[in-house]
Amino acid sequence: MKAAASRQVVLRRANQADAGGIARTMRAALASFDWMPVLHTPDEDLAFIADRVLPRQIVAVAEAGENIVGFIAVKGEWIEQLYLDPAFTGGGIGSRLLAQAVETMPVVRLYCFQANSGARRFYERHGFQAEVFGDGSGNEEKLPDILYVRRR
Repeated sequence: MKAAASRQVVLRRANQADAGGIARTMRAALASFDWMPVLHTPDEDLAFIADRVLPRQIVAVAEAGENIVGFIAVKGEWIEQLYLDPAFTGGGIGSRLLAQAVETMPVVRLYCFQANSGARRFYERHGFQAEVFGDGSGNEEKLPDILYVRRR
């Protein structure tokens, strides 16, 4: 995606009506990783977003026209979710979502899969430090992960 097009993307607070678009974006992002196991159906993704993410976390979406092309979900000092539609990566949308979500947070924590080299580069560019490398026993996917932390 071109940087000029990213200016046409609007960031806003998510609402319950966004659940379907958020779930589709999450599924598209996860499906773009050949190392990611498919553990849930689209209906289960929707239920997760509608019942667990939107009511319990602060969620912002990136909208291009009528379509949600990215979102971030934050709870306390944790980034719980940050996903972009694969067609919209590389244009600064993830950076905008991240900056807006964490601008007042002195400490920010998140987990990232070790296999997700693009996300690792992204978070490290934004000042996150790898603090713990896990073996995957603590996540549903059973994939090795990394605890990243950014402190001001």
